[in-house]
Amino acid sequence: MRVVVDLSRCQGYAQCAFLAPDAFRMHGEEALMYDPSPDDAQRDRVLRAAAACPVQAILVDQLEGRLERGDVPVAASTP
Repeated sequence: MRVVVDLSRCQGYAQCAFLAPDAFRMHGEEALMYDPSPDDAQRDRVLRAAAACPVQAILVDQLEGRLERGDVPVAASTP
């Protein structure tokens, strides 16, 4: 799995850090730090975090080659 965050779009709402703390964390009040290649065991949490991003700054790409829901790049969306 590969994660890319558009840091120019990120507004520091920290929904991702709350939902997937092993992949996303806030450094200070506004700077987001993230793991660009989180473990596959975190897939569901990372996908939830991407979906919860209010400004759709998180893209997730599944690289395993399996045909599963979420294997194509996923742009975060507001529920």
